[in-house]
Amino acid sequence: MRIAVAGISHGHSAWILGRKPDNIVEVVGIYEPDKGLSERSAQEYKLNRGIMFDDLNAMLDKVKPEAVVAFGSIYDHLAVVKACAPRGIHVMVEKPLAVSVKHALEMEALAKKYNIFLLTDYETSWYPATAKAYQLIYDSSYIGNFRKAVFHHGHQGPREIGVSDDFFNWLTDPVKNGGGAIIDFGCYGANLMTWLAKGERPLSVSAVTRRFKPEIYPRVDDEATIVISYPHFQAILQASWNWPFNRKDMELYGTTGYVKTVNNTLMHIRRKDDETEQTRKYTAADIPVYEDPFKYFADVVKGKIKMAPYSLYAQDNNMMVVRILEAAKTSAATGKAVSFGEK
Repeated sequence: MRIAVAGISHGHSAWILGRKPDNIVEVVGIYEPDKGLSERSAQEYKLNRGIMFDDLNAMLDKVKPEAVVAFGSIYDHLAVVKACAPRGIHVMVEKPLAVSVKHALEMEALAKKYNIFLLTDYETSWYPATAKAYQLIYDSSYIGNFRKAVFHHGHQGPREIGVSDDFFNWLTDPVKNGGGAIIDFGCYGANLMTWLAKGERPLSVSAVTRRFKPEIYPRVDDEATIVISYPHFQAILQASWNWPFNRKDMELYGTTGYVKTVNNTLMHIRRKDDETEQTRKYTAADIPVYEDPFKYFADVVKGKIKMAPYSLYAQDNNMMVVRILEAAKTSAATGKAVSFGEK
């Protein structure tokens, strides 16, 4: 699949810029308005300068990609869809989908009008442990009736882990990123929970945010706890730029047991009659999962696979994610839970 890259300031852009040539995707164009960043990236990844552009529309018209992956600021996702959709170009953005419900609704309308796929990529979507956890809940009923989920996502902080200034400047901007840790890492749990809830609409969302390091993050939160209430279960999202180390894990509890993922392959499981918990390791050889998001994107576009409703990359899931995050920001600002009401 011929793809172009729209924006490269996100640290995760290395996934595509550093990708070795293969028969899955071919990068035919790279758009980045910051010429300094373009030049540094060209040197670092030995990029062909002939495919690099500082004008998005000019790139799209010149290289005519089948699809675009967006690795600029979250605020810029709307502009990418505005440029791509009328040209019939499919889009996959880096998480989350949008900075606001307003932006998300406009993106959704464009995708529907011009019949394009609009995906959102999360690292946790590639994890064999993520796929196995879902299987244990719904295919084998390992934990009984699903009741509660607790998500832990984050790291020591963007500055602390040494992200580039190009990334840091918009990641800590309340407009360009939509918030701090509440957006950067709250989106993971919201995405996973919407999938686990099979798209069920929450009853309410409440959140508390903190700024423990105002000297580093003066404009956005660096700590957030979000509680999502559903008719039959509850989710707690812990998003942080204050963990002592990187973590992306979740705990799923039911009436007869629990599943706790540790990372992409490891998990701890236990049922009520077990004396101790067991540790299991699952890889893509054990359970079908796409560990390459660009291959997944290509297979969707080519019609080789069909996204299930409210699956992890799917547009309907990620519209709900944006609604949850916006409600969480409102709750944190007002000190009150936000009711979702009717659809």
